[in-house]
Amino acid sequence: MISLVIVLIVLTMYQIDRQWNKLSDVQAAMAEQAKDIRELRTALASGTVRQQASATTEASPAVATAFKRAQTMTQQANYAQGDWSVDAFGTSLKTLTPLVSTDAYASEVQSYVQESLITRNPDTLEWEGLIAKGWQVSPDGLTITFQMRDDVTFSDGVPLTAEDIVFSFNFIMTEAIQAPRQRAYLEKIKEVKANGKYEVVFVYKEPYFEAFDLAGTLSIMPKHFYEPYLQTPQAFNESKGLLLGSGPYRLADPKSWRPDAGSVELVRNERYWGDVQPSFNRVLWKIIQNDSARLTTYRNGEIDAYGARPKEYADLKNDPQIMGKSSNFEYMPPVAGYSYIGWNQERGGKPTRFADKRVRQAMSYLTDVQRIIKDIQLGYAEPALSPFNNASKQHDPSLQSYLFNLEKAQTLLKEAGYEDRNKDGVLEDKEGKAFEFKLTYFEANEDTKRMVLLLKDLYARAGVKLEPFPQEWPVMLEYLNKKDFDAITLGWTSGIETDIFQMFHSSQAKTDGDNTISYKNPELDKLIDQARATVEEAKRMPLWQQAERIMVEDQPYTFLFRKQVLSFVDKRIQNLQMTKLGLNRGSLPVENYVPAAMQKYNQ
Repeated sequence: MISLVIVLIVLTMYQIDRQWNKLSDVQAAMAEQAKDIRELRTALASGTVRQQASATTEASPAVATAFKRAQTMTQQANYAQGDWSVDAFGTSLKTLTPLVSTDAYASEVQSYVQESLITRNPDTLEWEGLIAKGWQVSPDGLTITFQMRDDVTFSDGVPLTAEDIVFSFNFIMTEAIQAPRQRAYLEKIKEVKANGKYEVVFVYKEPYFEAFDLAGTLSIMPKHFYEPYLQTPQAFNESKGLLLGSGPYRLADPKSWRPDAGSVELVRNERYWGDVQPSFNRVLWKIIQNDSARLTTYRNGEIDAYGARPKEYADLKNDPQIMGKSSNFEYMPPVAGYSYIGWNQERGGKPTRFADKRVRQAMSYLTDVQRIIKDIQLGYAEPALSPFNNASKQHDPSLQSYLFNLEKAQTLLKEAGYEDRNKDGVLEDKEGKAFEFKLTYFEANEDTKRMVLLLKDLYARAGVKLEPFPQEWPVMLEYLNKKDFDAITLGWTSGIETDIFQMFHSSQAKTDGDNTISYKNPELDKLIDQARATVEEAKRMPLWQQAERIMVEDQPYTFLFRKQVLSFVDKRIQNLQMTKLGLNRGSLPVENYVPAAMQKYNQ
């Protein structure tokens, strides 16, 4: 009886808490509506009200090019607004605050909330205006001027102007703000200035091949929201969920999200300025770290998509229940990222054994990438030779991958001074220190765990002792930022053309820099600098290819593979299309919807 009473009390408290949260949401919504009404009354009294562009389901020249694909979606017979888009992250997030966050998961959330001047067309790969409605580039390429739409507001109703873009740049360049990665790129910009309320000018110090992309894709941070943190930068740097923007979705409270929430939930931005309104009422990501749990959740219809592991993909394609509810997709994205093992070359200010190029080369010869692809990825991957995709113009097709070669690895290790001096099966250096190291990896990824165990056996053949070191995602990021690891296996996202400055230039081998392995090669630095300063593509690509040859020789990473996407998407999600950037699910402006008859979330 006592247990029953306790359970009833807990359930009652939980229900009251939910009701209180709901009441808080309603009060916040009413406060925003009251604010909008006050602003409208003020505008009416002053005679400054102007007609706003609105979403329409009819073809109209008022629909900007960037919204044409979304506008075409609204023409479908069963199109409807409403319902939720529900996905899962396989790891917990440390923070959602822009600049402070460093992982792709946080970036995905931020893309729904904060916007930029331009966006890339997924069919043509050309840039199109989003908040920008026009632009000019000076003949020398050093000055780029954007004309902006004058009807854009942030989700709290404050107009977005050129001053917000100027502020965004200056905020990032403030040393007290924890944004070293972004500053590394933006430092090529001399200044950003407003030329009136709706025109912004970027002036570069020197030519840069991605000058237009860099300026146009700068995430716009509302000045009125983030400016107070210039007085308390540490509060910003340590924050977990300071996220506000002009995008189609918003946090219900732009300051309230915490990592222990167990999910990330965005609500529709009812003030969204776009020519086509987003279809979903909410976008939700559940934190489900276990692969089996994610699959079960997908089976039960609690999430809308499931990225299958290679070993289960074939079975799921023959599963009537899964195929009855799913559309499945199997493809190699043209901008697929790559997996790698990073060999830390400096730790605690001292060089490690991996500072020796011969040791890194030996480790690559011992890493049987073909077997990893065959036995663990089951053929749903291709070898990664370098950071450059094999189909990219940056890639030198004459280069060859490191194939498994035990004898070659042993020879290189012996040249570097490693021998089994005490006949215990493990190599030692000249001082008698055993060749053993910890390989840090994300503990919740089953395929990575299997790969690490395979590598442990392969390395042992050469007398190298690998100790698997599984870690939670936030802990891994801490090790990475502090460069406090022996070796680590992770992955980088990629693009149409990859700028490797961030990962491999020696200037980025600093605290919180993305050259986390402290790799330094002056010759590579020079080529990276030259390539980035070369605007003409025909002259730039040979420079990238020379840089690639150095990386293949130096093996700062052991480059592993690029994986195919093996995805199942619930059939309730409509208008799924393949583009030159991959599947359009998650594209912005939003291109997917749920027909009214298939909707199951009411709010």
